[in-house]
Amino acid sequence: MQTKHVVIAGLAMLVVSAAAYAGPSGGTVSGKVTYEGTPAKMKPIDMSMEPSCAKMYATPQLAETVVTGAGNSLENVVVYVSAGAPNDAAPSNAATFTQKGCRYIPHLLALQVNQELKINNEDQTSHNIHPLPKLNREWNKSQPPGAPPISEKYDKAEFIPVKCNVHPWMHGTFAVLPNSHYAVTGDGGLFSLANLLPGKYTITAWHESYGAQSQDVTISGGETKTVNFVFKAKPN
Repeated sequence: MQTKHVVIAGLAMLVVSAAAYAGPSGGTVSGKVTYEGTPAKMKPIDMSMEPSCAKMYATPQLAETVVTGAGNSLENVVVYVSAGAPNDAAPSNAATFTQKGCRYIPHLLALQVNQELKINNEDQTSHNIHPLPKLNREWNKSQPPGAPPISEKYDKAEFIPVKCNVHPWMHGTFAVLPNSHYAVTGDGGLFSLANLLPGKYTITAWHESYGAQSQDVTISGGETKTVNFVFKAKPN
């Protein structure tokens, strides 16, 4: 019986230790990104110079510089913790950027500093991937059909425009971020940043055409705080 009591007491101590180690419960910042005004109307893309890509679409594709949705929602906005969170280690999995149908998928790729970036070419034509950083090392690489993925890393946080020197309509962005607290808005403009320990944070929303906005928020426990961003749209 004494042994049984010792075992139970030991298990209880383990539970208490685990709870203490876990520390304060994390909070969440969630919200929506919208626009006001009249957004620019995206123009159809002329892919006639690349028939192998043009034939993949029943109707011409539109540029993705400004993508809107129902309820004035705004897509392709990076929402991230720009102050208050430590710079954590990059994940072991690679961030993937795919060239398919002479488009970049996704149009905006968010990844962390020192995270592996893999670039694939699924088209029947060559692409020339040319990111244009200001803080990181610039490179410009050709990728023929069937070539292995290009592997790169960035060691500084930065928003990097990307273009293809072969197909002038191909434009995208690498959002290289210092920590794992980020999200990219999709249809509906919604975002959620979870697992934020108690403290004060600056939340920033960045859009390639409309710039950046920031708001401060304080997390005290496991609550969910709502932060919304409204961008002023620019017509054609």
